[in-house]
Amino acid sequence: MQVILIEDVDTLGSNGDVVEVKDGYFRNYLRPRNKAIQATKGSLADLQRRIDRIRAKAEKKHQEDLAKAEKVNALKLLVLEANAGDTGKLYGTITTKELTRVLQEKTGFEIERRNVNVDHPINKVGEYTLFVKFSPKVSAQVKLQVNAIKAQHEEFVLEDAFAGEE
Repeated sequence: MQVILIEDVDTLGSNGDVVEVKDGYFRNYLRPRNKAIQATKGSLADLQRRIDRIRAKAEKKHQEDLAKAEKVNALKLLVLEANAGDTGKLYGTITTKELTRVLQEKTGFEIERRNVNVDHPINKVGEYTLFVKFSPKVSAQVKLQVNAIKAQHEEFVLEDAFAGEE
């Protein structure tokens, strides 16, 4: 079955491409997610106008993604502090949800959690590389430094609770 892609699909092509796919793939995946329409005589006739609109929309999104990626790349280094033991092992793993929150605070725009990737789990003090994917063609990376929170040692003075009782 021939379909016209409305969005970029990693495995198939980009906006406006006419591609051949299996009926079930179109019916169960592409159409419900508004990623493609069926290529009929009428839709093929309207294809050029659609392609122009789709490409303009895609170019605008691409420019927005480039601006976002530039802003993330400009960060250079993010510093997080987390509770850690004496050996440098964190008491918990820093998740992509936490990383997304920090990135959103620093950049001012929304980033989806699934678009933030780390080369390996963040469970120790040290330096890591974050990869942020905005689209199949645009991504950014930023260094992350994880430091241990210095525990403030307080001296507890125990009062003699039994003083005065004799």
